[in-house]
Amino acid sequence: MNTMDFKDEIRQFGKRVDRLLPQIKTEEATKTSLIMPFLKILGYDVFDPFEVHPEFIADIGIKKGEKVDYAILKDELPVILIECKHYADGLDPHNSQLFRYFHTTTAKFSLLTNGLEYRFYTDLVTPNRMDEKPFFEFKITDIRDNEIAELRKFHKAVFDLDSISSTASELKYFNELKILIAGEMQNPTEEFVRYFAKQAYPGLVTAKVMDQFTPLVKKVFSQIVNDQISERLKSALKKETEEEESTKPLPEQEPLVVTTQDEIDGYLIVKSVLRKEIEVGRIFMRDNQSYCSILLDDNNRKPICRFYFSANRLRIGLFDKEKKETRHDIARLDDIYHFSEEILDTVSQY
Repeated sequence: MNTMDFKDEIRQFGKRVDRLLPQIKTEEATKTSLIMPFLKILGYDVFDPFEVHPEFIADIGIKKGEKVDYAILKDELPVILIECKHYADGLDPHNSQLFRYFHTTTAKFSLLTNGLEYRFYTDLVTPNRMDEKPFFEFKITDIRDNEIAELRKFHKAVFDLDSISSTASELKYFNELKILIAGEMQNPTEEFVRYFAKQAYPGLVTAKVMDQFTPLVKKVFSQIVNDQISERLKSALKKETEEEESTKPLPEQEPLVVTTQDEIDGYLIVKSVLRKEIEVGRIFMRDNQSYCSILLDDNNRKPICRFYFSANRLRIGLFDKEKKETRHDIARLDDIYHFSEEILDTVSQY
C-alpha cells in the first residue's frame, strides 16, 4: 500500500464528507454514504460478509440475537466491532451497545462512529472490558498527518493485532497528556504554577507570588508557541526560496543529473523482483550524480539497492542487515535477477 495514496484518499474523502452531510438524513444513510466508503478506503470488501459482517450477532448472557452494526473478521473471527450513529448524534460510550458487546466476542478493538467522528477503543484498563476512553480518535473532515499515520495501521494490508495492541497504550496516554498540557497552557492550575514558581522564585512562594506567576506562566507558554510558529515559518520560507533558486536553469550548462535508460530498465527489473512481496507503488527511484538509488517508500533510510552505471561498466550496490553496501559487477542488466534473494532480504528487514 502506497502511503501517499492512502493519505490522499483519506483527505479527499474528508472533503467529500463535508459536502454529503446536508443530504444524510438517517443512520442508514450514514452507513452507506460515510462509513462503508471509509471501510473500503481501509482496504476491506464491504460486500463480502466473511470480511465485513453487517448486523453481527453478539449474544449477551440470556439476551440472544443482540446485533452490532458491523464486525470486521479475520480468519472468520471478529477483530473490530463497529457501531454506527447518525452524524448529528453524539458519541457516548456509556450509551453504546459496544460497551455491552465487547466482552462477548474475540474482538480486541471497537469503533464508535457517526461517520464524522471516529473513536477506537480497546481493553487497556481491564482485560476483556472496553475502556471508557478511546485510545485513538479523529474527525474525518479535519484529520492530521499523524492521525492518518495511526489510522493506516488499521488498513487491511498492514493490520497486525499485536502491533496495534502494543502501541494503543502509548497512543492513549499520549493523547490524554496532550489534552492536559494544552489545558495547563490555556489556564494553568495552582499546582502547575507552583511547580515553576518554586524553581524560579528565590523566596517563599506566597499567595502574592502565585498571583504574580500565574499570568507569567501562561504568557511564557504563549510566547514559546509563537516563537516556534515563527521559526517554522522562517524555515518554510527559507526552504521555498532555496527550492526556487535551485529550480532556476543554469545558463549554458548541462543538467548535473541525467537518468539513463539503463537506470530506468534496472529500476523496472527491481520492481519485477519485488512485485510478489510488496506493492510496486512503494518502490521509488532517486537519481544522484554518482549513483541511482532504489528506495522503499521513497525513504533514504530504506535503501533497496544502488546502480553505478557508466558507459563502460555496470555495477549494483546491495545492502546487508547493518546497511553496509557491497558493490557487484554485472555484465548486463538481466544479471540483476541473480541478486533477487539479496534484494528480497533487504526489503524484508524494513
